[in-house]
Amino acid sequence: MNKILYTQGDGFFQQGGFEPGALDKNNIHVRAVMTGVCRSDIAMMNGDFSLPIPMQGHEGLAQVMAVGSGVSGVQPGDYVATRGEPAYADEYHVKPNQWIVVPSRDPKWILEPVACGVNCVLQARHAIDTMYAQIRNDTPLSSPEEPWKVRSPRAVIIGSGFLAKIVLRTFDILYPDIDVDVIGSSNEEWFGDQGHSLLVDFDGTYDIVVDLKEDSRVFSTDCVNENALIIMATEKPNGIDTTLGHLLWKAVTMIFPSPRAPTFYQAMLYARDWQLDGKLVLDNFWTRSYNRDTEWQQAFDDANNRAGDYGRGYIEW
Repeated sequence: MNKILYTQGDGFFQQGGFEPGALDKNNIHVRAVMTGVCRSDIAMMNGDFSLPIPMQGHEGLAQVMAVGSGVSGVQPGDYVATRGEPAYADEYHVKPNQWIVVPSRDPKWILEPVACGVNCVLQARHAIDTMYAQIRNDTPLSSPEEPWKVRSPRAVIIGSGFLAKIVLRTFDILYPDIDVDVIGSSNEEWFGDQGHSLLVDFDGTYDIVVDLKEDSRVFSTDCVNENALIIMATEKPNGIDTTLGHLLWKAVTMIFPSPRAPTFYQAMLYARDWQLDGKLVLDNFWTRSYNRDTEWQQAFDDANNRAGDYGRGYIEW
């Protein structure tokens, strides 16, 4: 029987049967190979935010079993990174633009969480490009000798975990002239190797703020310039207390990056291609593997408790 690991938001995952139904001509049918245990899965398990019914695992690596008649570019036996749910099922269907072909069975090809970091910048790309144009219009020429030289946007990332690493590398690749500060306390050595000493708080005001933390400092601190962009990539489970006045009067744009945005498919392509090109190295991201048959409960327990050196785990079929 095809099985699925699922939660009803009651504090744990359980196992049950799953029937994916008939294969649509535009979909592919896959068998799970590895599925990352995301912190959002644990939040849903604990009832910390509402449970999207079909969302039972979304960080998938799978092997193609069957291909709909309208699908091209993939064949049975290929490995694919999936964003589609439910990736905790033994087998499931994946819709168009929710999978890409990857080279092999390796945890670094669980691309959905990597693409989340890339998409923090990619979904905001139109707003960033508009900001560049506005700065060029508003900035006086720096000098007669260098009339092309104008100020670049200044950015800050709040958080220094895995997503912050990916966001920083995405800025480096897509917008190498943007000056980026990082606020945080973890992975100090890694950020230092990238030329970024970690800050404890804002150093002035910024054109772009990427918020990856649960605190509400963006709403309680005057940290942005006029016409700034805030990329809000985290929930605020304890709520916020603000009038929004300093954001309203500064004409701030706020974007909420999501795997359901049209840009996410391109973000997955970048996550794959940048690894193939050596621009993005993820050797130490996935730290623990759990056997699907014997250790799946431990996978969720460890992700919930995050004790010791736990980084990120995945369940392996």
